[in-house]
Amino acid sequence: MTSPAVSARDLPHPAREEIRLEGILHALSDPMRLRIVRELAAASDELTCSYFDLPITKSTTTHHFRVLREAGVIQQIYRGTAKMNGLRRDDLDGLFPGLLDALLDAAARQAVRAGSA
Repeated sequence: MTSPAVSARDLPHPAREEIRLEGILHALSDPMRLRIVRELAAASDELTCSYFDLPITKSTTTHHFRVLREAGVIQQIYRGTAKMNGLRRDDLDGLFPGLLDALLDAAARQAVRAGSA
């Protein structure tokens, strides 16, 4: 039996059991990546890459999304020509209960202290 063909537009994601705590912490250690995750957490649905108004180049933005995807923090999928992004909340909460909420709460508190909430 042959496996289904993989589209060139399919993006590699780690399986749930491959997601590592140190990878998540590394991915979220960058302020731009943390900002992306905060915005995704606040959204009720997936967001396109172009939704994010980041003060960095497009290539750097692409790099940040790739780091988050490869760490298992977000899932990216093409819908037509748009690359949609969503948090892998179920996977993260299942593997590390309370971690994502604690990190998001800490980031919100830091933003308030810095005056950028």
